[in-house]
Amino acid sequence: MSVETIEKRSTTRKLAPQYRVLLHNDDYNSMEYVVQVLMTSVPSITQPQAVNIMMEAHNSGLALVITCAQEHAEFYCETLKGHGLSSTIEPD
Repeated sequence: MSVETIEKRSTTRKLAPQYRVLLHNDDYNSMEYVVQVLMTSVPSITQPQAVNIMMEAHNSGLALVITCAQEHAEFYCETLKGHGLSSTIEPD
């Protein structure tokens, strides 16, 4: 009778740290433009979501755009900045 050693692989996956992409209010861009940029910069955002994000930034000065992996967050942030919007990222 032989005893087999079964190597148990770790099934717990380390989740990549999540980052929040934030939109800051500005006095330069029109509300319509901000909504358009949000929808084209972050493909998963629908028009109603974009309107809500824009209004949140307009009313409180800051709005959460999306929470995602750091690479994506940096890309979205840079894309928003490239369209003239004020955006930053921070760890979630």
